[in-house]
Amino acid sequence: MIRSKGRKRLLTAVALASGLTLLATGCGSSGDDGDQGTASKGDGVLTVWAGSQTPIVANFNPYAPTVLHAALGGVYETLFYFNKASSDAPQPMLGESYEFNEDGTELTIKIREGVTWNDGKPFTAEDVVYSFSNETSKPVYLASAEVVDPTTVKLTFTGPQFTNEFALLGASWMVPEHIWKDVPDTISFANEKPVGTGPYTVASTSDASYSMVANPDYWGGAPAVEKVQYLGIDANTSAESLLKTGKIDWAGMFVADPESLTKDGRLGYINTPQDPTVLYTCANADAGCVGAQTDVAVRQALNVAIDRGVINEKAFVGLAAEISPTFALLGRDDKWISPDVEKVSPQEANAAEAGKILEAAGYTKGADGIYEKDGKKLELKLISVEGWSDYNAAADLIAAQAKTAGIAITAETATWDEFSDARQTGGFELIMGGVVGTSVPDPFQIYRDWFSGEYTQPVGTQLESGEWNFSRYSNPTVDAAVNAAAATNDEAAKKAAYATIQTEITRDLPYIPIVINATQTFFDQKDFTGWPTEDDLYAFPPSWGSVSAGVVLSTIKPAE
Repeated sequence: MIRSKGRKRLLTAVALASGLTLLATGCGSSGDDGDQGTASKGDGVLTVWAGSQTPIVANFNPYAPTVLHAALGGVYETLFYFNKASSDAPQPMLGESYEFNEDGTELTIKIREGVTWNDGKPFTAEDVVYSFSNETSKPVYLASAEVVDPTTVKLTFTGPQFTNEFALLGASWMVPEHIWKDVPDTISFANEKPVGTGPYTVASTSDASYSMVANPDYWGGAPAVEKVQYLGIDANTSAESLLKTGKIDWAGMFVADPESLTKDGRLGYINTPQDPTVLYTCANADAGCVGAQTDVAVRQALNVAIDRGVINEKAFVGLAAEISPTFALLGRDDKWISPDVEKVSPQEANAAEAGKILEAAGYTKGADGIYEKDGKKLELKLISVEGWSDYNAAADLIAAQAKTAGIAITAETATWDEFSDARQTGGFELIMGGVVGTSVPDPFQIYRDWFSGEYTQPVGTQLESGEWNFSRYSNPTVDAAVNAAAATNDEAAKKAAYATIQTEITRDLPYIPIVINATQTFFDQKDFTGWPTEDDLYAFPPSWGSVSAGVVLSTIKPAE
């Protein structure tokens, strides 16, 4: 059931923003000091592209869907860091330890002493309570948050919340109560001069770039890299050229031929596939979705009409991985996949099977080879963001493959703002997009955030902070199973709940899985050292990584 919550918002999810997935070109107000273009090499400035497009406008609000990348980890921090590139235990950040009570209805957190906000005020237990209980971030399942003593906070829930450990501890931004309590609208607040606990502070913002400087009072020690400049670039190809010419030091982006960038030895490279690439479908007619994709038979037919092997080879040059329709990460999360569903999405197209599905649902093929029903041709529009070369190529391939199966798809590109507005408000039929992969070896976060009816809004209403169900999917069976999984720490019980979810979502396909996309990171290993590598994946390496980017920035050093 879709709800209208008004101002009562859900716990903010990790905001991963990238050319693959999500959130962060600037949209707000800016302070321009003329800091344009790239810094000259050799001056110790780390130059970064994290997917931002121009014009950049200052928005460092961690609750805003258009927050700039550097805010998330660079300025604002969570209590613990969950490294999605490993299965290691969470790393203490602003929190030092935590413990659930026996039935999972209470969580006691010990916080780090001696931390200050970058305005010099102390970070306190009261700030933690405020960060969990303010109008914007309070989870619907939080009954109370209270200060036990100056270094201890206790969260009490309406029911067991074992499975929400990551959402609470690794995806909840700590904000200063003394600043935010006086903000009248915490979503539209641009927060141009953010006060955080992180390793960097904002120096300046222009239409073309924004700069960060090291926080000398950072609790983890002042970062060795004193200045970081983020560039606004409108296309992967432009960023690739700047990487090649040494004008960008760190970027997470798709490059078809990574060896062309790394052959001279200046740039290091790592590929850490984690995040699903999918077709978002506005699936729920009851929520106001319009178009043929609201028919489950159309989604099922499109799912088998796609040749994922060809898409991986031609659009992703073989760098992507196979995807499971259960959204469990293959290899890492296999134990959670029910034996009663397909483990891997079909890798070859089956136009005949697509036709059978459509004909069983009452569609007939017209003289032009396109199916129709009730006098309407089966025509759909698929959008992808202009400049995202891999996604644009994949969209064109999907359109061609669908036509072979009798489904007419028009692939079009859109600006980032048009793309963001469409998925936020539900004004689309199909979108080439991404799903945020989980930071722990458990698909729960995807099931809750992307498939739960509690995490969406009717078409025409903008999704609220922390809501990721762009498809407007609403299934009471899934919602009940998500709640059952959240309430248990028993593996068998979770598997049973996940089996229910997987049966429903592999049939309904509100997101049609395509591939697990390559997550490519390029970094200047000549002028800077200490990057995450295959031998030491201490953090998820892309420059757009939420939380993880702050960990990387506070670790790397200028080369001697």
